[in-house]
Amino acid sequence: MTGLFHSHASTILVTCPRGMASCLKDEMVRLGFPVKSEHATGVETEGTLIDTMRMNLMVRTGHRVLFLLNDFSALTPDELYRGVTALPWEDYLMRDGFFSVVSSVQNQYIRDTRFANLRCKDAIVDRFMKKYGSRPDTGSSKHGAVVFLYWHDNRCSLYLDTSGEPLSRRGYRTVPLTAPLQETLAAAVIMMTRWNGSDVFINPMCGSGTLAIEAALMAASIAPGLTRKHFGFMHLKGFDASAWRDLTTSAKKIVTVPVRGTVIASDISRDAIEASRSNAARAGVDRFIEFHRCDFRETPVPGGPGVVVLNPEYGERMGHEDSLKTLYGEIGNFFKHRCRGMWGYVFTGNRELAKKIGLRTARKILFMNGPIECRLLEYDLYQGSRKQLKSTGGYDK
Repeated sequence: MTGLFHSHASTILVTCPRGMASCLKDEMVRLGFPVKSEHATGVETEGTLIDTMRMNLMVRTGHRVLFLLNDFSALTPDELYRGVTALPWEDYLMRDGFFSVVSSVQNQYIRDTRFANLRCKDAIVDRFMKKYGSRPDTGSSKHGAVVFLYWHDNRCSLYLDTSGEPLSRRGYRTVPLTAPLQETLAAAVIMMTRWNGSDVFINPMCGSGTLAIEAALMAASIAPGLTRKHFGFMHLKGFDASAWRDLTTSAKKIVTVPVRGTVIASDISRDAIEASRSNAARAGVDRFIEFHRCDFRETPVPGGPGVVVLNPEYGERMGHEDSLKTLYGEIGNFFKHRCRGMWGYVFTGNRELAKKIGLRTARKILFMNGPIECRLLEYDLYQGSRKQLKSTGGYDK
């Protein structure tokens, strides 16, 4: 039933962590999708299931692409059950397939969201049993079809989660090392810098390489979804495999090789450099990144313009705050003495440590890294007068 994918339009909610909605909105506009509304944790647009396939393929900062099936009122679990069982699930899910239910629930009758998931699942399979005498398998795995239940107070919304696993899981990072940035967060951080994709992007302390890899993907215009093998929409009834092949073929045609900019990643750890190379190779961008094993202060810095982006430890999950104070001071010295004519950035969740950098910030941009409130700190490292910087095509915005 390919008509469901091509002809049935609905509201589409693309979710993201707090602090990333503006990046996501800009992406949606660039991709040509109308933005109906912007929320703290997502952007609403509209389209068909074919459109969700393109979003899953192209969007860099979204986490889930949710296709709305129905809104209804439900206060009690029994009302939820009746609302769910009324939907024509046989049009969306395969009788011999597999699906899971995930949810966001804030309801006075529900203390455990697993009960809401179970009630929703029971309603779906009961409809199949009544209609066909057989039903799809269910479980917690996200590698089949995924139904998303939003149930806050008496408002209930049911979506098809066309992503399945979150889009932050690109599929290239098999060697994560310690406390890595999510791929989607790394992409948003890069988008909020003044890097234009054509100049130098330097990432000292690269760790597993996520920032450098995401920058290389952008510089080469490689769609982030090309590195993924599975999406939730592939397990929906009527999935149009030929349309997906056409989308991926079109995405591959816009890849820019050689890349316009220079991406440099360094780390003092041999394990980090090996992990970065391995992850970059899996993402198909290892040939676009210069890797250097060295102390961050010895990172090669070509003449600007460009950006230098660091994501140092900040004492929440790794390292100790006292031992990091000297490090942050050395980052400030590195910026002052090695990075003139560029824009410097530090992504951190520790304001006190940030003060040790000793430079005046041009901007402070709020992000959430899981439960940790973080900021991307921007430093204007121009050399000479601002008038001279502008005359050389600098990044002053």
